[in-house]
Parts: sequence; C-alpha cells; structure tokens
Amino acid sequence: MPSDFLAAAQWSGILALLAGIATVLGFVLGWGIRFRLVGATGFMVVLTVGIFALGLVPFTRTVVPGAVSFSRVFDNGATRAVIAVPPTITASELEATLEQAASDLFSPGRMSTGQRQLTIQARTVLHPEPGLSKPLFLGKVERSLSNRDDSDMAITLYRDRIAQLPAAVAPAND
Repeated sequence: MPSDFLAAAQWSGILALLAGIATVLGFVLGWGIRFRLVGATGFMVVLTVGIFALGLVPFTRTVVPGAVSFSRVFDNGATRAVIAVPPTITASELEATLEQAASDLFSPGRMSTGQRQLTIQARTVLHPEPGLSKPLFLGKVERSLSNRDDSDMAITLYRDRIAQLPAAVAPAND
C-alpha cells in the first residue's frame, strides 16, 4: 500500500538525518570513518527518495471476476503473447481470463513492430492418448499497445475448439 511506503520513507528519512548528523560529527571531531559516513549518508538519502517515490505511485492491479490462473508460455515483448489455461476451462472463464491477461500483460514499453495491437492467444494441451499431446488454441484478445484503458479490446472465442475440451467432472454427492 502507498501509505506503508510513506511510513517507511519517514523512518528512512529519520535514519538518513541521523546518519547526516553522525557525518558532521565525524568531520568536526576528525573521526577516521568520516568518509565512510558520507557514503552511508548518501546511500540513506537515495534510499529514502526511492521509498518516498514508491509511496506516490499507486499499485493497482485489475482483477477480473471469473478469471482462472494462467501462465505465460510465449511473449515476444512486442505484439504477440500466448498464455496456457487448464483444459477444464469454460467459455465464460476463458473470456474473463483473456480480459485478465490483456490487463496483466499490458506495458507501455512493448515494441511496436509496425502494428498497433497486442494479440494474446489462449491455449491448452489435450492428451487424447497416452504419450500424445495436442495443443489447442481456444481464443484470443486483441488490445491497444498504447492505451491502458482500451475500450476497443476485441475478444474472440473459438467455440468449436472449446467444445473439444473434456467436460468438467462434477463433484460426487455423498
């Protein structure tokens, strides 16, 4: 939380002030470690400024209800990424997960290789028989590379491929 960083910056500032006082005393009294105290004081000042800056920047992460956990399996750092989702995912969970991935993987530092869209594909791996793995792309989301709040984000679900997923096993009632 930003308030925690501001409290930490306050304590760090107090320690930097104490280090500064010790440095001045070191020079006045001719201590042998006075130049080391200059370095320690400088470090404390830089640390305090950094912690204070973290307190000013809000840490927000968008949480999309219904999204399942995913892992990034490919990302070229520019316009393409692929996430892996479990084979038990439903269409509504997939849509929410793609929206979550679009939010999580957005970065203004992505390179535009002549395109203005970031495309994130979702895939899973099916095992139709022992020793055989079949990757299956289930959908994609296309969003702006430059606008964090993209109102034109397009989510495409491949319903024919989603139908190939194994049905979720219902828990047994005792």
